[in-house]
Amino acid sequence: MAIVDDQTLVRTGLRLILDQAPAIEVVGEAADGRQALDLVARKRPEVVLMDIRMPVLDGIEATRRIAATDAGSRVLMLTTFGEDQQVAEALRAGASGFLLKDVDPPDLVHAITVVARGEALLSPAIVRRLIERFTTAPTASPALLESLTEREVDILRALTRGLSNEEIGAALFISPVTVKTHVTRVLAKLGLRDRTQAVVFGYESGLVRPGEAQPAGTDGAP
Repeated sequence: MAIVDDQTLVRTGLRLILDQAPAIEVVGEAADGRQALDLVARKRPEVVLMDIRMPVLDGIEATRRIAATDAGSRVLMLTTFGEDQQVAEALRAGASGFLLKDVDPPDLVHAITVVARGEALLSPAIVRRLIERFTTAPTASPALLESLTEREVDILRALTRGLSNEEIGAALFISPVTVKTHVTRVLAKLGLRDRTQAVVFGYESGLVRPGEAQPAGTDGAP
């Protein structure tokens, strides 16, 4: 994996933590987005731990360019409170997850492992902020949902609530393999890169709103 942050002290601290994790190998560091692009091209790390605000090239644009390459690197963003708009932009750019910079070391290691497996990850605090931001004024057209079948809408609603394939399958009485097929179709129809972007779309479109507790599959869908 690679560490990208313009503050030397932050990079050093992160490296000290990650060097203690047996399953993680740090292959390089970068101080800005342009250096990150060069590092990804040379080392092709599985995961890039990326800061948002950096000189020369910020983390959002660097993420967009990394996602457009064939390196296969997945970006895990580090953020602070007050960067809600940047969070949304980075997710649209292709980030696979977000963590707050005050994350505990064990949670950081776990998050990197999750993202390396190809899964998406959003910390609970980030999810709450996305809910507050997008459900008060949805920014994605609900009309896009019309391209989905009723079952696919159920799947998207469950994804937005953070359910795993196994949990979705149990709620809808279908197998995890079938859930995976539906997820793939939902992402393709909506032009989304991964489950993280599906979560953002679910909130932006108003499909899921704060306080909803209704389990997936109980709204009359087949």
